[in-house]
Amino acid sequence: MSTAFAGSAMTWERLLDTWRELQVPEGWRPELTAEGIQITPPPGGKHNLIADLVDDALRRARPAGCGIVQTLGVGIRAIGSIYVPDLCVVPRDVVPENSDPVPAEHVLLAVEITSPSNGEHDRKKKWAYAHGGIPQYLLIDAYDEDGPAVSLFTEPVQGVYSRTVRVPFGQPVEIGEPFGIRLETTGF
Repeated sequence: MSTAFAGSAMTWERLLDTWRELQVPEGWRPELTAEGIQITPPPGGKHNLIADLVDDALRRARPAGCGIVQTLGVGIRAIGSIYVPDLCVVPRDVVPENSDPVPAEHVLLAVEITSPSNGEHDRKKKWAYAHGGIPQYLLIDAYDEDGPAVSLFTEPVQGVYSRTVRVPFGQPVEIGEPFGIRLETTGF
């Protein structure tokens, strides 16, 4: 579901107020994007199992003081958007106590896992996360037109990730520092 903010000159504070006022069913995730409000239903079983495998791998390698969180809004002020990655790694001390989004500059890694209904939306987040300066964006895409694959986008420069590594499901992908791990994708 999507509603456009076409031509909107909405201020960041008004965008936050809109975010705070949204009432969505339990488990649903609202995102405020350039295209409008995107509301995503709770993910299915396979999606959750992949998230669990990624969480397990990251848990052993996350930097001290960081959490691996789900359903946390990430505010990208530069483009006036709020996204909700499937998983993200952030310092615990910057996670807001209320439902406000964490500023993108604090996110070390954002992870998205596509579903049949949201694949195109998740692929477009690369642009947003790069504009937010998120150092690493991991896209797990079972619906990639060239076959199921994992893509790691790194080194954002002026709103574009300058480095991309893409591997098919079944091959490992190296997630750089501060994690320094080899993520096995066989279970995806």
